[in-house]
Amino acid sequence: MIRFVFIAIGLAVLCLVLLKLAKELKTANVDWKGIAFAFGFVALAFYLRHETGMG
Repeated sequence: MIRFVFIAIGLAVLCLVLLKLAKELKTANVDWKGIAFAFGFVALAFYLRHETGMG
């Protein structure tokens, strides 16, 4: 039972952090093209690793 309490508290803290981060990102000047390129590069690397088994 105590495990569920810790999980619930952890989820609540995670939600608060994500909400604060989202609020900060709305007001910040962020280079979204660069971030999208980085995520795409990582996703492509994982895909190619999965398909070829190399890397």
